[in-house]
Amino acid sequence: MDNLSALWAALPAIGGGVLVTLTLTVGGALLALIVAVVLGLSVRAENIVIRGTSRVIIEFFRGTSLVVQLFFLFFVLPQLGVSIFPIACGILGLGLNYGAYGAEVIRGSINSVPTGQWEATTALSMTPAHRMRRVIFPQAWALMIPSLTNLLIQLLKGTAIVGFITLIDLTVALDRLRIQTDTFFYGVVGMVLYFVIAYALTLVMNALEVRAKHKLGRGESLAETLRFRSPVTRGETAA
Repeated sequence: MDNLSALWAALPAIGGGVLVTLTLTVGGALLALIVAVVLGLSVRAENIVIRGTSRVIIEFFRGTSLVVQLFFLFFVLPQLGVSIFPIACGILGLGLNYGAYGAEVIRGSINSVPTGQWEATTALSMTPAHRMRRVIFPQAWALMIPSLTNLLIQLLKGTAIVGFITLIDLTVALDRLRIQTDTFFYGVVGMVLYFVIAYALTLVMNALEVRAKHKLGRGESLAETLRFRSPVTRGETAA
């Protein structure tokens, strides 16, 4: 069987692997965002207990291996009477691990909002929650998206280790293809597929960044950006 015939025969398995990889990536990213926002805001809390606990959680998940974390969730917890389905285990492990890294992105982005914005909210007598929701976080969100995009791509690549918790993801499906083809063909197909997924995710995140900046009055709308025309500078008209 030649390489193309082997690839054609393996397409159903590869498609299933892509679906598992996308499920882990999207599910893990959503959980990671929730964890990141909660921890990122908590480490700025005035209460030392909340702040200290959040810092310990962040450093724990950043300082231990994702492989070890998945091993604990999938193999150790059942011995303690807690069983988790493989796909849920993968999402939980990825979400907690990358959420800890994302928490630092959240914290740093909030701290990067200009001091004048904080002072303006104080002058307007906004409550802390109202200030964060209406003024600070929208500006921080536009700042943090590029860093979150990098973490999302890292999370995508991190899904490649879930094979040892019995999940047949894209990497496992491609490894089975390698047995029927040569190493070079397997490597090329694998890199192309991961690149396509990563690039699609990057485009989505870039669209979110454009939208976030436009809502702050700092750029064109997404619809205007998709026209693929030259940027309009002050004093000029669009072509």
